[in-house]
Amino acid sequence: MVRLLRQTDQIVEDSYERKNEAELQRQREYLSSVKIQANFRGSQVRSYFTHLNNCATVIQKSWRGYVGRQSFRVIVKNSVLIMKLNHFNAMATQVQKIWRGYYVRKYVYNYYSQKRYLEALIVKNAIVRSELEDYTEQQENLRRRQTEHEERKLNEFLARKNHHLISTEVIPGIYNSPFNPYPSEQEFLLRSVAPLKHEKTKKIGNSYDPTCRSYECPKPKQLPPIVVKPQGPFRDPTEVQKQRYKGFQPTLRVATSFTSLEEARQILKAEEWVTRLNDDIFQPFKRRDRKYEPLLHSTSKFGHLPFGTKYYREEFLDKHITPKPFKTLVPPIPMFDKLNDTYSQGQV
Repeated sequence: MVRLLRQTDQIVEDSYERKNEAELQRQREYLSSVKIQANFRGSQVRSYFTHLNNCATVIQKSWRGYVGRQSFRVIVKNSVLIMKLNHFNAMATQVQKIWRGYYVRKYVYNYYSQKRYLEALIVKNAIVRSELEDYTEQQENLRRRQTEHEERKLNEFLARKNHHLISTEVIPGIYNSPFNPYPSEQEFLLRSVAPLKHEKTKKIGNSYDPTCRSYECPKPKQLPPIVVKPQGPFRDPTEVQKQRYKGFQPTLRVATSFTSLEEARQILKAEEWVTRLNDDIFQPFKRRDRKYEPLLHSTSKFGHLPFGTKYYREEFLDKHITPKPFKTLVPPIPMFDKLNDTYSQGQV
């Protein structure tokens, strides 16, 4: 019995150990399966994220490529436009340069005409230089003659002033020394001129003016007349004389005509008659004697036309001047034919 119990305890203990071992194995298997699932799911998610990143990269690459190509096309277009503009500007500059050069050489700066002008200018300059030299020589001769004339006049004046130094038959002068073989030039000058005369001074008033010569003294001016004016608040005698003997001034009543008012009215009427537009004289309503003229829209030779009061369109066939109907401006309206014939025949 004890052995059986021991065997039973051993069996129980063995079963418990096996159970723990199975639980541990199950736990290990569970953790292994969880790790396998985690790895698989992680690899799956990572592969999905990689796929998304690759897709986003492709989309970004495509979009950036498209935007880059568009911007590059714009840059290329602008560059080509700038290049064309630069080329055209260069060609225009070349054309303008050639044309301006031709125009300047042809009309503005002609080489041959400029050459002829320079040759003519050289000749003209030579002529002007020769004329200037002649003119300078003439002016120099004129100045020299003028200087000589002034010197001669001065020498003559000094000779006339010092005429008392001339030699006489008895006493030789200072310019005619007996030790010289012949007289000096000043001696011949003194002999050729007359002595200077001392003019008398002219008497002015009660005194003599020693500086005044007979041909230089001015004539004395006449004194103004003495005007005697009475002292006091009196007017000038000339003004009083004019006031006393002035003519009569008639009044306006005497100077004008007695019928000046009527004459002025007649002149005013004549001027108004010339400028007015209507020759009929205006008369008030009391003097109306002309025939009354009726209005055109109220009466005529065909009878009374109460237009706008009783009717707006009416026909009297017996009073028509011509049997033909009025010419319509627009085609008749068929709807009005049902109402009355008048609507379809008159003017619309």
